Amino acid sequence: MKRILFIEDESALQKTFGEILKQEGYEMTSALDGETGLRLAKTQKPDLILLDLILPKVHGFEVLKKLKEDPETKEIPVMVLTNLEGVEDVGKAMELGATTYLVKENYSLEEIVGKIKKALGE
Repeated sequence: MKRILFIEDESALQKTFGEILKQEGYEMTSALDGETGLRLAKTQKPDLILLDLILPKVHGFEVLKKLKEDPETKEIPVMVLTNLEGVEDVGKAMELGATTYLVKENYSLEEIVGKIKKALGE
């Protein structure tokens, strides 16, 4: 079973995604802030990380930078899922190593699940 770490500070979104991903056969771990997300990425070695950028404690860009600098986590694909639509935000996330950049309001949950499956090679 593929494991997904979702670093997102909105617990309602965490819950919704958790239920959908579970139905799709994934195991999801949640982190409500960047600090916890980094710790869980190292200890659990998920197959994919979904990352929001606006996070308490450690900002998403910093989380992404640290994940990609760490030999233990640098190979884990990171999909940014955020409300930030700025071209410079997209550019910065991709530069830091994100595999995909999705603006939450532009995609349905089904479309996001499709992108997750594609990222995991399914």
